[in-house]
Amino acid sequence: MAGFQSIASMGLAGLLLSGCMAMTPPVDVTRFHNAQVAQIIPGSVVVKAYGSDEADSRSIEYATYETAVLRELQRVGFSEAIDAGANSQYIARYTLERAQISARGSRSPISVGVGGSTGSYGSGLGLGIGINLGGKAKDKIATELSVRIVKRDDGITVWEGRASVEAKEGSPASQPGLAAAQLAEALFKDFPGESGTTIRVE
Repeated sequence: MAGFQSIASMGLAGLLLSGCMAMTPPVDVTRFHNAQVAQIIPGSVVVKAYGSDEADSRSIEYATYETAVLRELQRVGFSEAIDAGANSQYIARYTLERAQISARGSRSPISVGVGGSTGSYGSGLGLGIGINLGGKAKDKIATELSVRIVKRDDGITVWEGRASVEAKEGSPASQPGLAAAQLAEALFKDFPGESGTTIRVE
């Protein structure tokens, strides 16, 4: 997995560099937690996709998303678990969902093979709207990253959040790797964030 993560890290770095030269759309973020009552104390964590098996977890695609989430978790104080996370204090499970939105507004899921359902979670999030000033309207790609941090010993969820973005099809921000990096960064901005409030991260 370490080799794939290194490749994924290099890929993310390249995508982020190219993304810096292009306008990136805003990200809508919602978090839920009870940190004001029970403080979240960072510890060792393993990042896993919902519903993934061992073969899937070794793919470059999975490694890219896991790298993006793990990087942000480390930035806010968590540490990467050793020994495949068997003894980690936390498990961070994620899903990444992508859909194509036509210029007429119809929505079609795009299968990326990452994760399954995260269970019940608030209402749907609003998504940013792009404006086409000339020519034929382009389809857009909507990407949503969801992460749930659970304590390994008792299975209690201490934090969960969702981040969503829309980008014109074919633009750098619509690519899975860059979208995952952008979404993960926005999702963990000012961790743990205000609970139950949707914010827009530019």
